[in-house]
Amino acid sequence: MSFSWHRLLAVLGKEFIQMRRDRLTFAMMVGIPIIQLCLFGFAINTDPKHLPTAVVMADHSEHARRLVSAMALSEYFQISAQPRQLDEARAMLARGEVQFLLRIPPAFGKDLVRGARPAILVEIDATDPVASGNAIAALNGLVDQALRSELVGPLAGLNAEPGPVELRIQRRYNPEGITQFNIVPGLMGVILTMTLIMMTSLAIARERERGTLENLLAMPVRPLEVMIGKLVPYILVAYIQVSVILLASHFIFRVPILGSISLLLACVLCFVVANLSVGLLFSTLARNQMQAMQMTFFFFLPSILLSGFMFPFRGMPAWAQTLGELLPLTHFLRIVRGILLKSHGPAEVWINVWPLLLFTVVVIAIGARRFRRTLD
Repeated sequence: MSFSWHRLLAVLGKEFIQMRRDRLTFAMMVGIPIIQLCLFGFAINTDPKHLPTAVVMADHSEHARRLVSAMALSEYFQISAQPRQLDEARAMLARGEVQFLLRIPPAFGKDLVRGARPAILVEIDATDPVASGNAIAALNGLVDQALRSELVGPLAGLNAEPGPVELRIQRRYNPEGITQFNIVPGLMGVILTMTLIMMTSLAIARERERGTLENLLAMPVRPLEVMIGKLVPYILVAYIQVSVILLASHFIFRVPILGSISLLLACVLCFVVANLSVGLLFSTLARNQMQAMQMTFFFFLPSILLSGFMFPFRGMPAWAQTLGELLPLTHFLRIVRGILLKSHGPAEVWINVWPLLLFTVVVIAIGARRFRRTLD
């Protein structure tokens, strides 16, 4: 049988008709490129600016105020707090409220004028080495430039090498700046997000495609019992995944585990249920397994890009950070990194646990209502 343009056009027409009928697939083909362009073009930034900085001033001389003012005017630092006590400032650094902690020692101005090279200590939250790399590189030049205009006349000789002050940088929670300490714990959240949402949505969509949901309707079970029975096995699967990731991260990648494992496992349960609720909601919206996969990818892509896993969270614009705060992965990354690297306790992790619980309640309420309608 010879090649026929007429038959080819008929097949092409049939495919275009099917694409037009499957509105979700068509929307994904158009929507995903637009989302990627917006995220990579506007939201992603590997050179964060205006990083929150806490300043503890034990000296209020003109030189100290000049230094703090220069940092505030720079594009890398934003003076967000000036606590009186060092312990309060370090607590802010541990909670992730600030990225830098600048300590100006007592008698800084007097020691500077005497040529004693006073030491300025800068403590950095180094859990994400990329977030503070460029700011650290710019800090030395910023300090020298801020004080050079003050050291004139008889004090001009202090500008000679090695400089008027000694800058001591302390990288906390990740002193060597090892990237694996940031990436490997985050992989736990990424893997759970991808597998749990996909498996849950596919499992229920598969039941609908095969017609076995009707068999469930014939059984003396309630919709809530069906929903819980479908979700609980994946909680066990999630804990197996978490166990494998924790063992590999500690014994292969040497990631420290400074906090409570039991607290981490409790937080994992909150995160797992949040992802399962998303999978449940997607299963009620998808008409087949292909649509369930598409919805999973549609949710997974913004999660890894806006959560702070691949790129610094503080480098994104305000609107992207707002969207990121709505995603469960954003809060879980802070939880797991805080427990493993900062030894966070219940009080510190609660800041990120309650958004997970709120997200779960809202999504599972919507999903349960739609799931009940599906069974009815």
